[in-house]
Amino acid sequence: MTYPAPVSPVDRAGLRQRVDKALTEFLANQRTWMTGVDDALVPVAEAIEAFVLGGGKRLRPAFAYWGYRGAGGVDSDQVVSALAALEFVQASALIHDDLMDRSDTRRGEPAVHRRFAARHRAAGWGGDPDGFGDAAAILLGDLCLVWSDQLLHSAGLEPRTVARARPVFDEMRTEVTVGQYLDVLTQVTGDTSLERAGKVARYKSAKYTVERPLLLGAALAEASADVRAAYSAYGLPLGEAFQLRDDVLGVFGDPAQTGKPAGDDLREGKRTYLVAAAVEATDDAGRELLLGRLGDPELDEAGVARLRELIRASGALARTEQRIVTLTDAALAALTTVDLDTEARQALVDLAIAATRRAD
Repeated sequence: MTYPAPVSPVDRAGLRQRVDKALTEFLANQRTWMTGVDDALVPVAEAIEAFVLGGGKRLRPAFAYWGYRGAGGVDSDQVVSALAALEFVQASALIHDDLMDRSDTRRGEPAVHRRFAARHRAAGWGGDPDGFGDAAAILLGDLCLVWSDQLLHSAGLEPRTVARARPVFDEMRTEVTVGQYLDVLTQVTGDTSLERAGKVARYKSAKYTVERPLLLGAALAEASADVRAAYSAYGLPLGEAFQLRDDVLGVFGDPAQTGKPAGDDLREGKRTYLVAAAVEATDDAGRELLLGRLGDPELDEAGVARLRELIRASGALARTEQRIVTLTDAALAALTTVDLDTEARQALVDLAIAATRRAD
């Protein structure tokens, strides 16, 4: 199947600018509150502002917004502000993920735990700088999760409207948290099965990237059961395809575009679908090499290049790329099964393409 090229669906209806405006205003109010407590909290405000406002694709609010519009929801700034809360869920997950993976960078900048460890060293404070950085990242990630609740409730929607969305919002945050745990568990147990890789991808990323944001928008719009079912049939395979693209970029991506060092997923020992497919398909020598170097923090550029070639030669890269296409086709087919607003349907088609063909 072929589809039209993406037309910046995140920018339609001025969505990106409106989400950024809601986040900027909310963060300004939080900074005022925190400085009223203690000036020592200014670096906390600055770090979260830099993290939330300094990057991000805004895909989750976009899926939620067009899910809302597709179900007949009427546009309003209050709805956009409420959906911007998804960016704080994302920030929380990424801050904690970087800490658990011991990542040095995010979007080309120091990860939050590295940022606060550097602050400790520069100030000459007592104790362990890395321990301080770790503690700060845990707390800032928790704070973002708290603020996701606060923004959802303070956006100006009717309480009964927010109440319809709460179960979706709560389940989404539970799913991404248990998905993160399954991810770190899989790394230490060394499980390289495709089944486990698929489950981690679904719960750690896929569901909270696409399906749950869509269902959040649907709940705000009081969507019918048919629309909600179509959104799940679209969102689950598309979310998995999104994560598979992330996995490919984690091994083969350009650091200038991803903002992460080349081959970072290999150094972190990620048991992704891409890796699981390579383990399954390669010979004994290849399997020994891959599993022997996977998770090695000292893996250099030459080592990364060797593992990349092994993965490519095993057919795992081609298999993963084909699965992305198959999943995306299934997602787009689901949109044809239900009556949706025409503009929203096209936006969801374009979002699917943008999410699965990205290079960052």
